[in-house]
Amino acid sequence: MKKLIFLLTLFLTVFSVFSQSQTFKIQGKLLSESDQLPLESATIYLERVKDSSLVTYTISDKEGGFKIEDKTYDKSLNLTISYIGFQPFTKEIQIDKALINLGVIKLRVSNQLDEVVIKSRVPITIKKDTLEFNVKSFKTKKDANVEDLLKQLPGVEVDEQGKITVNGKEVNKILVNGKPFFGNDPTITTRNLTKDIIEKIQVVDTKTKSEALTGEKGSQENKTINLTIKEENNKGVFGRLSAGAGTDERYEFAGMLNRFNNDRRMSVLVGGNNINSPGFSFGEISKMFGRSGSSSFSSNGSFSIDGRSFGGGEGITTSRNVGANYADVINKKNDLSADYFHSSSQSDNASSSQRETTLSDSRFFSNSNSNTINETNSHSVNMEYDIKIDSTFVINIEPSFRYSKTINRSARYNETLDEERTLTNQSNVDTDIERFGKTFTNDLTITKKFGNRGAFVRFGIENEITNTESDDFLNSTTQIFGDNPELIQRKQLTDGNGKSTVFESEVKYRYPIVAKKLFLDFEYNYRKAIDQDVRSTFDFDDVTNTYNQFNTTLSTDFEYVNIEQIPAISLRFNDEKWYASIGADYVLRTLENTDLLRPEFNIKQDFEALQLSGYVNYRFSEKSSIYSGYRLRNRPPTLRQLQAFEDVSNPLNTVVGNPNLQPTDNHRLYVGFNSYDFQKRSGLFFYVSIDAQDDDVVSKTTIDPESLKRTTTYANVNGNYRASFSTSYSKNIKLDSIRKLRVRLGVWANKSRNINFNNDVQYASETTSFTPNVGLEFTWKKIFDIKPSYRLNITNNTFDIDAFEDREFLNHNLSIKTTTYLPKRFEWINDIRYNYNPNVADGFQKSAWFWNTSLAYSMLKDKAALTLKVYDLLNQNTNARRRATSDYIEDLQSTVLQQYFMLSFSWKFNSLGSKGETNSSDFYIID
Repeated sequence: MKKLIFLLTLFLTVFSVFSQSQTFKIQGKLLSESDQLPLESATIYLERVKDSSLVTYTISDKEGGFKIEDKTYDKSLNLTISYIGFQPFTKEIQIDKALINLGVIKLRVSNQLDEVVIKSRVPITIKKDTLEFNVKSFKTKKDANVEDLLKQLPGVEVDEQGKITVNGKEVNKILVNGKPFFGNDPTITTRNLTKDIIEKIQVVDTKTKSEALTGEKGSQENKTINLTIKEENNKGVFGRLSAGAGTDERYEFAGMLNRFNNDRRMSVLVGGNNINSPGFSFGEISKMFGRSGSSSFSSNGSFSIDGRSFGGGEGITTSRNVGANYADVINKKNDLSADYFHSSSQSDNASSSQRETTLSDSRFFSNSNSNTINETNSHSVNMEYDIKIDSTFVINIEPSFRYSKTINRSARYNETLDEERTLTNQSNVDTDIERFGKTFTNDLTITKKFGNRGAFVRFGIENEITNTESDDFLNSTTQIFGDNPELIQRKQLTDGNGKSTVFESEVKYRYPIVAKKLFLDFEYNYRKAIDQDVRSTFDFDDVTNTYNQFNTTLSTDFEYVNIEQIPAISLRFNDEKWYASIGADYVLRTLENTDLLRPEFNIKQDFEALQLSGYVNYRFSEKSSIYSGYRLRNRPPTLRQLQAFEDVSNPLNTVVGNPNLQPTDNHRLYVGFNSYDFQKRSGLFFYVSIDAQDDDVVSKTTIDPESLKRTTTYANVNGNYRASFSTSYSKNIKLDSIRKLRVRLGVWANKSRNINFNNDVQYASETTSFTPNVGLEFTWKKIFDIKPSYRLNITNNTFDIDAFEDREFLNHNLSIKTTTYLPKRFEWINDIRYNYNPNVADGFQKSAWFWNTSLAYSMLKDKAALTLKVYDLLNQNTNARRRATSDYIEDLQSTVLQQYFMLSFSWKFNSLGSKGETNSSDFYIID
């Protein structure tokens, strides 16, 4: 705690000694000189005289008026006003008083050459559905990457994991010149492309290619960023290499090479480490606190992007990854992009748990220990091919192929004790499982527009074929004590073969009732899924020393068919401020299961259901909007829940399906509000949602009071719901042109009700969770940053039967992050976290300090960096956690990455020449 007090004191001291700065307000009114009409949406911005860096900006209103408020040390600033079609207005403004009134400013009509100059100088352009930033207007360090640049843009937020939000909405796709760059992983793009090669950053609502062609609304909650490469920087080679070695045999390496040739792009990358980081980590200290999850007290160290694994299982992961990307514009009508990835990993983990389970009339205890090794090896190929017949007719083809091999070896011991702590049963289970999987998918979309009123027709086909094979070796011993003792020994081989085939088709026609505003959509969807699963189990024959005795009880051979036909109709309205839709569809579903080993369990059921949806969005301005929606969806039971045969693969838990289950109706109602001033980087957000289920399918378990063996089946219940609320407020306080303070406040809250069974006794449990959080961020440009934050989680569980005790849980999380940029060429980063969980059982660690630090030195004319990283400086990392459900509490602990020191070297190169020419002798750092 003394360390924490010291750091907070340092922060407050530095904050209190900042120099005095001048607060100012500049206002005026813009008119056209020729007709004296006001100019709306002109861009007015201030730059420092010294280095032309952007200080602030604003947009003129409907009357042509504008106001700019800010603080600065500078005695004077350059004011520029730009408006397409008019000559720019530039004036040096003396900051010598609080209010500076420029009066009426008249702009002259420009010629075509002037327009080009204006466009190149405007920092921000706001169009109807596009926000565009001019990169030249935003100053960063000279070795900045795209992520560094994004952090400087008004309204754009980038967290430690690389997650990007724009005006409060998450960015789920990043394009380079309109094409994907290494799939859907944004950090590969943002952390490896240099700012210097980017000309513009465009932000739009996320849309599919078909939606972009037809002008459909697309996603309401996600954004896409498109990076436009400078024409002169679109030809050449650039990349980076990195390697590091540390104590306890820790290591990492990574390399990336890119070759751009106008519309043709080729990239190759490789990476590997044994520190639970993404395979493409280049030694940045942020990776130690980010997506790898290393700083989380309950993380398993794994992480995946777009189906690619960067580690698997729990414990300590060693990973290897190789990837390649290709994109090309073949001609005006054909466009191609493709990527290949290979990833492999091995995870070693030892875990232990203690569980207390409450029954309606008693309770029992379970203890377990396990050691697990997981190995994964996968290959994936993805491609996008676009054929543009003409401006109204486009064909999109997206095939992909994945191959994977996994090996799992585990040894597990489990014991169960009754309420008096008497041993009731115990088991030792050793498994050795090897699985292979192959998946091919292909999406074909054909879109044709008609006229200019908004009519179109879209036809889509999607198919997926998956084949799996597995060999599962099992050696287990289960002992049941008491009055009826039992010994169950199994030594078996299970040979598994599965095939899944999915075919989906869609036809959609849009009829414009009012051109470009009111539409009637007709849609029909067809889906057929066939799952075949053959699991042949053989017992070991001690005489022949082979697995040759077929075990019918533990074997399966079935085919499961799910056919859906969904006709739908919807009405949509769209104008500058309103977007609304209402729709209905009718589901005709057939479920059929054919069991070749147990024909008596064959089932075929038909279901019909009405599904509804509605959505409305009102945009008050470019800065704020409110939206609300309702959705009713019908979900059928799974095959396992419907099958009536007894699954005795687990000697201590027999599972029996229920063929009389009904589908579940899920109702979802939500309301959201978003108000964000991207000029001031301040805003308010809240979101409320309620999910309620009719005929929800839940498990129903009966436990034998003597042996504690379980029998599980399934039942429909009514009354389950979940309500959630979240709100956040952020405010950016600009102290002057180089210092700023950011304040973040937020609350997450959830309340749920679950109907369940405990030994055939139906009960209801209610869980309420409340999580307030607060964070500060003080930035002194080129000097240091400090970010303290605190989060408290309070969870309360209540029950409507006396057998269960109401429970309350607390968890405290405190974090302080600092970055120091002095002396010159050095960068010192610290991440200090404190976690306190008072409810963890005795024997588990209740609290821990977790401190990561790194010191980087830039060298070789900023082409390279030498970094010393220290993971878990205090050597207190723990993976202890408590998990609570309606009928049990469990404390768990597993292997975590321990303290290590690592020295790494990173070198970056770039030969992108001017005007499309490559100059191999010109190398400089990119990040």
